[in-house]
Formats: sequence, C-alpha cells, structure tokens
Amino acid sequence: MKNQNKEIWIGTDQIANDPIYNEITNQEFYERPISEQLADDKTMDLNANRRDFLKYLGFGLGAATIAASCEIPIRKAIPYVIKPDEIVPGVATYYASSFVNGGDYCAILVKTREGRPIKIEGNSLSSVTKGGTSARAQASVLSLYDSGRFDGPYRVKGGKVDRADAKFGKGPSLAQIDKEIMAKLNSGSRVRIVAPTIMSPMTLQAIADFKATYANTEVVIYDPASSSALLQANEQCFGSATIPAYSFDKAEVIVGFECDFLGTWVSPTEFATQYIKNRKITDAKQTKMSRHYQVEAHMSLTGSNADNRILVKPSHQGAAIVALYNEVAALTGGSRVSGPALPAETATKFKAVAKDLVAAKGKALVVSGSNNTGEQVLVNAINAMLDSYGNTITFANASNQRQGQDKNIQKLIREMASGQVDAVFFFEGVNPAYDLPNSDKFRDAAAKVKLKVSLALAPNETALACDFVVPTNHFLESWGDAEPKKGHYSLIQPTIAPLFKTRQAEESLLTWAKSDKLNKDSEQPVYDYLVAFWEANMFPKQNRFTTFQNFWDSTLHDGVFEVPSADVPEFGFGGDVNAAAAKVRKPAADGLELAFFETVTIGDGKYASNPWLQEMPDPIARTVWGNNLAVPLKYEGGIRFTALNDLNQREMYGSADFVEVEAKGQKVTTSAVRQFGQMWDTVGLAIGYGRECTGYQGRAIGDKVGVNVYPMMSIDADGNTQYYAASVKVSESVGKDKDFACVQYHHGMGMTGKDKDGKTIKDQSSGKDLNLDEHTSMTLGAGYQGGIVDRSIVYKAHINELPELIEHIQEKRSEAQHLNDQTLYPFDKYVADRYSQSQWWAMHVDLSACIGCGACQVACVAENNIPVVGKFEVSRHHEMSWLRIDRYFFGDYETPNVVYQPMMCQHCDNAPCENVCPVNATNHSSEGLNQMSYNRCIGTRYCANNCPYKVRRFNWLDYTTADIFPINENYINGEELPYTADNLMRMVLNPDVTVRSRGVIEKCSFCVQRIQEGKLTAKREGRKVKDTDVKTACQTACPTGAIVFGDRNDKTAEVAKRSAHPLNYLALEEINVQSSVTYQAKVVNRNEAV
Repeated sequence: MKNQNKEIWIGTDQIANDPIYNEITNQEFYERPISEQLADDKTMDLNANRRDFLKYLGFGLGAATIAASCEIPIRKAIPYVIKPDEIVPGVATYYASSFVNGGDYCAILVKTREGRPIKIEGNSLSSVTKGGTSARAQASVLSLYDSGRFDGPYRVKGGKVDRADAKFGKGPSLAQIDKEIMAKLNSGSRVRIVAPTIMSPMTLQAIADFKATYANTEVVIYDPASSSALLQANEQCFGSATIPAYSFDKAEVIVGFECDFLGTWVSPTEFATQYIKNRKITDAKQTKMSRHYQVEAHMSLTGSNADNRILVKPSHQGAAIVALYNEVAALTGGSRVSGPALPAETATKFKAVAKDLVAAKGKALVVSGSNNTGEQVLVNAINAMLDSYGNTITFANASNQRQGQDKNIQKLIREMASGQVDAVFFFEGVNPAYDLPNSDKFRDAAAKVKLKVSLALAPNETALACDFVVPTNHFLESWGDAEPKKGHYSLIQPTIAPLFKTRQAEESLLTWAKSDKLNKDSEQPVYDYLVAFWEANMFPKQNRFTTFQNFWDSTLHDGVFEVPSADVPEFGFGGDVNAAAAKVRKPAADGLELAFFETVTIGDGKYASNPWLQEMPDPIARTVWGNNLAVPLKYEGGIRFTALNDLNQREMYGSADFVEVEAKGQKVTTSAVRQFGQMWDTVGLAIGYGRECTGYQGRAIGDKVGVNVYPMMSIDADGNTQYYAASVKVSESVGKDKDFACVQYHHGMGMTGKDKDGKTIKDQSSGKDLNLDEHTSMTLGAGYQGGIVDRSIVYKAHINELPELIEHIQEKRSEAQHLNDQTLYPFDKYVADRYSQSQWWAMHVDLSACIGCGACQVACVAENNIPVVGKFEVSRHHEMSWLRIDRYFFGDYETPNVVYQPMMCQHCDNAPCENVCPVNATNHSSEGLNQMSYNRCIGTRYCANNCPYKVRRFNWLDYTTADIFPINENYINGEELPYTADNLMRMVLNPDVTVRSRGVIEKCSFCVQRIQEGKLTAKREGRKVKDTDVKTACQTACPTGAIVFGDRNDKTAEVAKRSAHPLNYLALEEINVQSSVTYQAKVVNRNEAV
C-alpha cells in the first residue's frame, strides 16, 4: 500500500507541523489578528467623528450608571386555570409517534413537558429502527417552533405571499380559500398531486377518496435525491418496481458503489443498526468481522467507515460495476459482458474483491447508489450470482421508501407545458422549482396551469410559484400512520395542538373533494378518519385482540404494529445483462469531474431552515453553514502535499480560498476544502444548499446559505437525474472566505512533533525545534505532554493484529499508571472508597461502532439547551456544542481509513479544571460528576484553559437571550438577533436544564437531570437505581449503540462490563486526570491486496 502512515492525523497542517497550526493549538482562546478583522468588509463601519464618539462614550457611561439602579424587569408566570389531567408539572410525558419526512423514517417517542414537545427519542419496539435515530429526526422538534412557517392560508401574488391583511390578523380563512379553490375544480378537472414518497396507508386512502370525486387525478411521486434507477432496474429484473429489504447484519462482505447507506441512502438508521452488528469486537479473541469495500470518488460517511475504499471517477462507475460483474462471473461460471474498461491498476483490485465476495456466497451484499438503470441491473445480476436473494436481500418485507421515479416529474413538466393539466397540488416535502436540474422549465410550465396549490409547511420556492398556500400541520401536530416496510406499521399522533391556522393535507384533500368520509362536525376529523381506516384495514390483520378498541389502545401506546411476513417466493432474476452493460455510464474524456452528494444534515434541501442541522459539522469536512468544494490532495513525499490548483486553505484559523466552479454552463462561487480521500481529478459538492426561500417574517434561516448546484446536474435518456458532471472547470483562488467555519482544528489536544520517520521537525523559517517533548516543563517521557501521535487519544489496528494491539494498550496503560503513581498524593488509594457508598457514573464509547452520523451531537443540543451561534461565531472558535465528534485519518494518504471519536467532558475524578476555579464554580460530586454552578461562574476561563480535552465552552455573547435584562444587543458582526431571541423557538427549551447567560462556562453534565429523574423514579418505586433507569441523550440517540452510560459500581451494569474489555483505554491517561469515559479501540478489516 502506497504512502503508508502508521499514525493518525487531522489534516495537512497538522502533519506538516505548520507554525500557524502550532500557534493556534497553543493559543487557548484563539482570535483572528486585529489587522484581519479591521480589513474584513463585514467589520462594523465606524463612520463617526470625534465629537460623536465622545457623545456616545458619555452616553454609554451614563446609561451604565442609571442601569445599575434599574429594577429587574417583572416576568409573570401564568398558571393553569384548569390543569389538564394528562399534565403533571415537572413530569415528562412521552408519546409514541413516527418521524416521516419524504423517505426519512424513524419510530420515535416524543418527550413533552407541560404540553410542549421538547425532545425526540428512539422507539426500541420498532424492528425497523430498533430505537435508533438520526440527526434529522433529533432536530425535527425544532422545526415545529419555526416562526418562519406559514401561519395560515394565503393567496400568492407575483411570487409573494399576499400578507396585506395578515398584519392586522385578518388573513383569509380556510373556508374562504377552500371556496376559491373548489370554484376552480370540477369533476372533469385534470388534477396532479405532486408528493414525496408516501409511506402512509391513510394518506393513500385519502388520495383514493379524492380521486372518487376528481377521476382524472394522477399522483406524481417525486424525490429530489431519488433511487429511480433502482426501481426501474428491479422492475426489469423481477417485474416489481420496489426496493427490497437489505440485511447488512447477515453480510460478511459488503461492496458499495457510490452508496451512502449509513448516511442518506434509503433507510440509513435501519442499515446502521444492522451494519454494526458484525463490526463490533465483543471478544478479545475474536478473529472475524465483516469486510466492507466502498467504490467512490468523494469520501462519503459510509466510505469513511469502510475497510477499503477504491477510488473511481463518477463517469467510470459503470466500468467498475462491469469489471466486478465479469470477475464474479468468472469465479461462478457465468458469462462475461462487454463494457467500458477501467485502468489496469484499478481493474486488478476488483479481482481481490470478487474473490472475497464469492468466498462469502450467500452472505455477501452488493449495493449501488447509482441512478443509471443499466448499472443497477448489473448489480442485481452480481447479487444473483452470489445467492444474495433470499439471504441478505429479500422482497418479503420490501421497503416503501424512495418510491419516486424521476421520469414522472419530467412527464408532468411536458403535460403542464402543453396545457394538459388543470390543477396541481404540491405536498409538503416537494420543491421542484428549486431542486430539479431543469427547474426553469418547471416554473415556465407551471405558470400555464390555472390552479396551483401548495400544502407546504413553510415557504419554499415552489410555494411562491403557486396561487394558494394551504399549509399542512407539522407531524408533531398531526394524526397519521406509516408503513416503511411491508407489514411494519407505525402511528403518528399529535403532541401539541396546531400552533398556527394550519390543516393536515389529508383533511384539505377530503374537504375539496366534499368526501362524506370526513366528519366535518368532529373536533378531530383526521383522527376519526384514521380510526375508521385502521378498524377496516389493520384490525383484521391481527388475531391478538378481540376488540378494536383494545387493539387501537395497545398500538397507540406502543407506536408500532407489525404483521408477521408471509413466505414470499423470491423473484428469479430476469434482467438482460448485455443490454444493461451497453447502458452504463461511458467514461468521460480526461478532465475534472464533479460528484454531487447529499449530506446527513441538510439532505436535499428540506432541512435548510433548521439551525441545529446547519451548525452540525459535516462528518468528513467538519464544516458548518454551507457547502464547500471538496478538492483532492496529492502526496508529494515527506510531509508535502499538493492541492488541486494549489489552493492554500487554512482551516484552522477560519480562512479558505473562494473558487469558481463551472459545469454544464452554470457557474457558482464557493470556498474550497482540501479533503483527504477525494480522488485526484475529481471534486465534490453537496446538494441542498443555496435556497432562496426558507421562511418569512425575518426567519429565513436557510436563505442564501451555500450555493445551489442542482442546475449543474443532467438528466439521462431514462429521465433519471445524474449526480455527477464531467468537463468541470475549477478556477484558481478568486478571493478569501474569511468567515470559513471548519471545527476540526478547534480545541486540539496535542500536536505532532515528529515526522513519519520519528525525526524531530524543524521550523523552516527559524530552524528551531518544534517538538514539545523537549520544551515542556513537565517531560514525563517520549510522547507525554507532546505529539498527538504518541498520546493515548486514539488506538487502532487490523483485526489480525488484535493480540498485538491489546498488548500495546496494556503496556501503555501500565506505563501511564506507573508514572501516575510516582507522586506524593497517590490518587487511586482512596478513589474507590470515595464512591463506594453511592453511584459512580461512567461512560463507554466504542470507536469501532461510532460511524460519525452526528445523531448524538444534535440530541445533546436538544436535551441541554445548547445555543446556535451562527457561522461567523463558529469561525471564531466560539461554537457551543458540548459533544464534538473528532475525525482522524490513518493509513494510506490517498485512501485513508477514518476513526470518529465522540469527545465530551470526561468527568475526571482528578479534574484539573476544579482546582483552578477561584470561586469553586466547577466542583466534584459524591457520584463522580464534574459539576458546574452557573450562578457562581465569573467567566475567568481558567477551567477551560486547564482542561486537557478542551471540552468546556464559554458564552462569549448572550446567545440564548438569558440575561436578566431584555435583549439589547445584536450579534457583534451583524444586525440579526440570536436564534433563541424568538419566543416561539424558545418553547423547545428543556425546563430541567438551566439556560446559560453571557460570561458563563458550560460543558457536558452527563445529563445530570436524567440522573435525578432516574433516582426519583427508583425512590417512588421503593428500590435502588437500576442500570436501565438512566440513559444520556447521546446514548439513546445513537443508532449503533456506540455509547453506553451507567453505574460502574454495579458490576452487572453494561458500562462496567464494557469497561473491562482489554481493548479499552482512557484518553490521555498519562496525565493522571482519572477520566470517567473509557474508549474501545478502533478495529478494521482492511484487505491489503486492494
């Protein structure tokens, strides 16, 4: 393997020991140089003369004096006149529901406090998601309180919502809008309903009832990030345009072609829970784990978790699939096909891959995210040769996700343009005026339709191209159901009454259809409709309950209802492989290619208005608030790397080059990120950004964040959108993005002082030694207090090297313990006795199980009222997230492996932050918790300076508007108010957690509020606290079970068992802080022959 590096690294600046990187690492609270800030165009314009300056100064001093004697504003607490029976003040209520947004699905529990939904948890009763969640599901509760939502029905005029009377509270009523819409419909109207994937049986029934009135109605399922080619290929091969059920937990060898099945493809939460089953190291003597190959150009979340990545250009993906097909066919007695060829060096790698696949016949799985029908047919053929159908792939529980076929929306455009459509209804979740490659043609065609109605939740580009907006309810305000997989049903129930004058889409359709199935006199007509539908259709499918009411109550309580799958004979493969091989992508001429990809946060653009997701770092690039061009690096030997066009990015101090990208005649300007794992002669750019309309009333959070790349995409002969572009041009630097926000270099725990040969690196300008080991005042030996490569931060190894890794870890830990015992105050002598009388809380993180999806990070934000600070503040190293996920590379520079390390407060039993606080604001509890007393904190930041893990956060500004006096300052570099200055958005705050004010330090508390809740539950039931009573927010959110929390004094607790694993270690154990968080080493199963 070329360019092998045995150590871990963050990026090129850290490898090269860049002097600026070293300076920033040593500078605890980094600020950009004053000269740069003054040169920034965004810096406040000081157009004031001396007289005005003195006037303002005098006013400021006077105002401060007067304010000192002002009374604190009175804030009234208004009690219930009649308290609802279901609400107990201070006690949370949970409702089983489902998160459904297009193809996204999670079975969930919704936590409410005093009638307010505030947190999403996973529903472990679901056999689909098994209690796992995603970052999007966790953040969905925030979108409920988005004041940028439509607050009622409106007419749209000139591309703008007609709000002439709305400011006086006299906007049009639903009845008025209904009357106007129905006046434009008749029984012969040619109606089209454009919707994302519909997983709801009730919604399908409502559409069928709508069709009973308007017989010329057709439904167009449209998914911007679609699996259209997979559906078409399955129809050709098996006679059914469905997506089968994939079982990654049964696969010993997995191959993915441009398929981000852990991040965004089909059902990532479900697949993550399956995938990790064969990746965890549960036994120190374990010799087997699944092997995963990923074929791609841009490093995806799934690719970062793969054992081997094979770099193939987007236009060569078809050739790669042909190569694998022929190699498998040669080993299984099949016939070869003719197709485009790969470069010889790359083609050789597929011989080894095919050998692994055939050896695991019946336990192999090949998946592809390609939107080329021919390529998907060949992937089906490969799986057929490997006996995957009936084993790792089955149609018995086929998926109902990703139902959209791109050709249908193109057909709609042609029909609208030719006057064949009288009315179009757009469901929530579709926005073709923004996310179609030919969105201009769509808008022109839509303008010819007489009636266009948007049922969107919030403003979007398509809604503003309509005639009317009749907004639907948020899913947390709605009744409904879902069938993500055949036979797997779940319910959706409201947890709060509608906040605005909105109405469920199903009720709107039935109202316009004048359906007699809708009880207009009911207070909850959709509820009655749903109950009637379930009684007629779901109740007969079970035999457990004899009465429908008992069945309904049980299902509503559990949230899920699953019908045992009948034995369904697997379809025989009937595809034409030769015809398929002729349709695969043809390799483009030499030149730059651009790969488009969907992020785990913003997705296809539906989540652009959610600030929690905008501020969640991209797992690979670690950037926030925008899409950046991923450019490749070429290794030049030593510590030298060349970036495409010699782009000189400095992620660590918030600066990157702006570049101009041109594809298909379209140009955008964005900042560039130098990315390990990006194939040379390719670049990557995320979809879903560059929105023009995500809200109104000043709350358009996602507007003009990043650039829109949909117009750069193309459509193939089958009508499928292609997620790549060839013959791309990328300019040299056209300027500097001085607000570039990349968090990977923030809060570093050490630096590399030696090169890959172990030689001390010299500063090129001064010739001085840059190795901290020789310049620290506390030199304890090689590596201690020094380079990241020698510090116990991340351990990793190949599965075949487990014995050596265990020996190495034990040796390092013994050495650290020996050094730590050489002190006048031996800590371990009394620590066990100190916590023996109560709980001793601890956490365990399995690095082999962590996939970097970020669900834990967003869950932590939601649980602990962590503020959003915005891109500018993040660029200043002021992000507030308590839990960060550090991304490290190791292995080959061109195709590195990745390890993700969740890093939170370690709750050290010998915490260095505690003894430096002058006011005892940070202290230790009798249960091993490192605690913060916010009202004591005076903001010296000594604790943050003394924290070796850099996990403490300081409130530089009043991000939460929590100060006693009303908000009277804007952000330092703009006129916008903090995100939580909006009173509606503040409804999401957890009342069990203090909202911190400016000048206060905060950090992970091990969810102490949940610990107290668990104790109270045990006390009320007259028993001791059990291991299952307390689970942290990050733990419950994780789809792979990478995080475990509990009482280490309880030897039967899961955390105690996992902490005893020989692969476990403490981060920075050598500095004797006695961390309460243990990590289990990362293990991979890389094939060195590839």
